[in-house]
Amino acid sequence: TVLAMEEHVEEATGQVTRKPVSKTGRKRKREVTETEEPPAIVAKIDKSPLNKKIKKWKNKTRVLVFSARGVTYRARHLMNDLKALLPHSRTDNKLDRKEQLSAVVELCEMKNCTKCIFFEMRKKKDMYMWIAQVPNGPSAKFLVENVHTMDELKLTGNCLLGSRPLLSFDPCLDETPHNKILKELFTQTFTTPYYHPKSKPFIDHIFHFGFLDNHIWFRNYQIVDDGKTLTEIGPRFTLNLIKIFAGSFGGITLYENPQYQTPNAHRRTIKQLMAQKRISKLATKSKSAQRKRKYPKGLEEDPLDVVFKTNKY
Repeated sequence: TVLAMEEHVEEATGQVTRKPVSKTGRKRKREVTETEEPPAIVAKIDKSPLNKKIKKWKNKTRVLVFSARGVTYRARHLMNDLKALLPHSRTDNKLDRKEQLSAVVELCEMKNCTKCIFFEMRKKKDMYMWIAQVPNGPSAKFLVENVHTMDELKLTGNCLLGSRPLLSFDPCLDETPHNKILKELFTQTFTTPYYHPKSKPFIDHIFHFGFLDNHIWFRNYQIVDDGKTLTEIGPRFTLNLIKIFAGSFGGITLYENPQYQTPNAHRRTIKQLMAQKRISKLATKSKSAQRKRKYPKGLEEDPLDVVFKTNKY
């Protein structure tokens, strides 16, 4: 037979041929019982307070706080103080002076900001502040005066970093239409959104916006003894309104302050007053010099002056 001949050839040659054995024959089949079920997938729900904040955080207002190049150290410190007081603020590099204000709107859109506080400087003396709603407006331009930062004041008040403030407004801001626009701008810009991730669930300080002498006075107070007393924290500054625009950083002028005087005109007025004082002094000196030239020996004695002289006994 064929198998006998193959065995005879293998014995003669010494070569043994092995048939491949299938690996499947050596494996034991797994017995699957009907009672065995796949493991159940249980969803883990994270009940951390952060997720609750994210779910309830609906007001996505962000404020871009930055400045143009050329600002002084006082403006830079004031800008840093506002960033520390506003947990929903964002920052950016300084804007070049050659750039137009329309570039600020593009920066706000890139940073996903709906409000903007922008500082710019003129002649290293005059500081201006823009508060605008991006991209449709309105916006207001102010001259910032009497600036005192938190590092400069050394006040005793203190508050928690990132806590939510109360806003207090003078009743005069509800009387005229342009003051109502300013009040709404301040409310939407300085209010910390509810359940913001960077905010703390505490209210321990107040932003007060007073109105006096056609200026807006900003103060920051700490609430002490459950609201019985207030202690000033800082910073403090005064805003002199220049114009209110319908658009963002421009557009139709809604209101222009008739009592506003430019810093250059104010400095010119002071110089003119000082010059008038100097002119009056020079006129007095010239009159006295003319009198001395007219009467070099002095005034002549009046003979009737002897009548009132009496001898002393």
